[in-house]
Amino acid sequence: MKERRRFSRIVYHATASLTQGDLHCTGQLKDVSLHGLLLTVSETPLPFNGELLIDVAFTLPGSEIELTMTAQIVEQIGALLRMRIDHIDIESLSHLKRLVELNVGTDELLHRNLEHLSDIGDEEHF
Repeated sequence: MKERRRFSRIVYHATASLTQGDLHCTGQLKDVSLHGLLLTVSETPLPFNGELLIDVAFTLPGSEIELTMTAQIVEQIGALLRMRIDHIDIESLSHLKRLVELNVGTDELLHRNLEHLSDIGDEEHF
């Protein structure tokens, strides 16, 4: 089986807030990349419309830095939710980049991830 992953995931645990309109639930972030999130949600069945974007926010432990983004559900298996980041503000992206940078181990791997991130707008695979 060919590995299709182009972004390095890092294991990262934090409480996340998910909001879609008036709907809200809490989840536990399991891992993160520059492109997506893996988390478990506290409510099943999930109250959200999988076709619409969801606002996701989490705070870096030991700080007041909050990362905010909008994401699309890619897959749900029970309480496990895989999401693709659709939009992230520049400040949150900067913090996310630094978080990944501190955890991937090599500058080469980080730069490869960033190159793939800039290529996404050129592709039609979503």
